[in-house]
Amino acid sequence: QTYVNNANAALEKHPEIGEDLETLLADVDSIPADIRQALINNGGGHLNHALFWEWMTPEKTAPSAELAAAIDATFGSFEEFQAAFTVAATTRFGSGWAWLVVNKEGKLEVISTANQDTPISE
Repeated sequence: QTYVNNANAALEKHPEIGEDLETLLADVDSIPADIRQALINNGGGHLNHALFWEWMTPEKTAPSAELAAAIDATFGSFEEFQAAFTVAATTRFGSGWAWLVVNKEGKLEVISTANQDTPISE
C-alpha cells in the first residue's frame, strides 16, 4: 500500500497527468522531473509486486505450449532457461528483479532490473 500511496502523492503534484501507470513507466522521460524518481520507485514497486502476486502460485504449473516452444527455441531447454533466470536473479547486487521478457526484437530474453525498476521502462 505504501507504494500506491507514495505514487499517488507524487501524481497529486501534477493533476494534468492522465496516463495510467504502465503508460507512464513505458516513457519515463515524459514524467515531470520533480516526480520522476518517485514514480519509478513507487509506481515500479507497485507494478512489480502486483505482477509477482498475480503470476506466482504455490501450485506447480507448466508454461503454455506456445511459451514452452519459445523457451526451447531461445534457450535450448526449459532447464537452460531456469539456469539463465537463476543467474540473473542471484547475481543482482542489492535488491532487484529477474524477468523473462519479450524484447524489442520480439525475442525472449532474461534480464535483471535494479531496485524497483521495471522492464516496461527499458
